[in-house]
Amino acid sequence: MKTIAASLFTLILLLTNGSAMADNLIKTGQWAYLADTVMGGISEGTAQFEDQGTSQVIRLSGEVSTANNGGFIQVRSPVEWEAAKGKTGIKLTVKGNGDLYYLNIRSTNTRLPWHYYHHSFQTNGSWSEVRLPFETFVKSSSLMRTTLNQSKIKTIGIVAYGKDYTADVSVQSLEFY
Repeated sequence: MKTIAASLFTLILLLTNGSAMADNLIKTGQWAYLADTVMGGISEGTAQFEDQGTSQVIRLSGEVSTANNGGFIQVRSPVEWEAAKGKTGIKLTVKGNGDLYYLNIRSTNTRLPWHYYHHSFQTNGSWSEVRLPFETFVKSSSLMRTTLNQSKIKTIGIVAYGKDYTADVSVQSLEFY
């Protein structure tokens, strides 16, 4: 059942934990949940912090539906200006239900809501490290620059996208390397 809060773009979960390492965006970011309901879709989900063992993780879960031109749920955080300058990629520690998920990056060069750079990553039932080099991110539109300029990153999003399925992915760390 949809709730008013879940159907609004402004459904913001300011999930912060300032006690962790400064370079782990899972711990220091201000994460906001959003779904395709902002454009008429019917996907539903949640994003929340959970304690898993000795660490706190962010978990994105829900039902992704391509009905009504939809097809995504996402948790996204702003990135400090030039935080990735001089870095070569993003390193994640992830666990999920075996499905494919995406890391979306928006920069000062992505003007429209459907403009972003993305990279997929596979999950399984145990924690694994995934490295995503900036040079391998793909642009979402032919109107964008071919390569991502990592010194101009504005936001990073963890996204369940593109097909009808039950999403369940947890991210323990997300760092530039």
